[in-house]
Amino acid sequence: MTSPLILLAGATGATGGVALNQLLAMGANVRALVHADDERAATLRRRGVDIAVGDLEDFSSVRAAMEGVRSCYFVYPLAPHILKATTYFAEAAKEAGVRAIVNMSQRTARIDSASHDAQDHWFSERVFDWSGVPVTHLRPVLFMEWLLYPFQLPMIVDHATMLLPGGNGRHAPVAVYDQGRVIATILMDPSPHAGKTYQLYGPEEMTYAEIAGAVSEAIGIDIQYVPEALDAFRTRLAKIGLPSFVIQHLSAVFEEFQQNMLNGTNDMVETLTGIAPMSIGDFAKQHIAQLRPTPH
Repeated sequence: MTSPLILLAGATGATGGVALNQLLAMGANVRALVHADDERAATLRRRGVDIAVGDLEDFSSVRAAMEGVRSCYFVYPLAPHILKATTYFAEAAKEAGVRAIVNMSQRTARIDSASHDAQDHWFSERVFDWSGVPVTHLRPVLFMEWLLYPFQLPMIVDHATMLLPGGNGRHAPVAVYDQGRVIATILMDPSPHAGKTYQLYGPEEMTYAEIAGAVSEAIGIDIQYVPEALDAFRTRLAKIGLPSFVIQHLSAVFEEFQQNMLNGTNDMVETLTGIAPMSIGDFAKQHIAQLRPTPH
């Protein structure tokens, strides 16, 4: 008997890619919504994934991808127009009789957030709620993968420095891998999670000075955390070519971070999946080749 069909948006991305691997390992029947039927799509097809070509901002293609789907995963990049994409996705799911949506939101999602993107994520959650399709919202705190982003990795590799406007704020960073495991777990059995919002954290709340120390211990090279002013951070992001929408979001997030608005931790990842989330040290060890500073 064929298992119910699960649709993944962002199946070639970070959280979606991990969720796809987990679902296939669980024996799930998976369809991936992709932008183009290219080599990446061909690779997925060879793994047994059904391919639907479309765009989250094109209703007809999203609606076609929903046909026969029982549960689906929605994720949208750090960019404008999430509310348009959410509306199309929710209406398509409703029309197709989809029984569950897992929505990737963010820890900072609030109606009064200073970040335009975080505020839009809050409204995106409400659109899914209004649709009537059972939904589970995931609100992860900042990803461990931020260490590998273009505004951070070159500072570590070239200067053995973690330069961020974190002040003395604390958070428990969570890995994409652990988020993907949560997504797959819920999609396989969504009913117990309908209508719930889960805050996702890593195992330990830390300052960036403590994170730098954990990374240093893991990779065997001393990495120093240097607090950065928010204005200098914005200027640096602009110099590396990040869009203004992204810069506004990141600077607003770090302003909240400095005020300890992203603190806290819980055992939700382990409760949902049965396996504790990885530590920042384990993450650094996995990415040691990328994180080791270049010898001078």
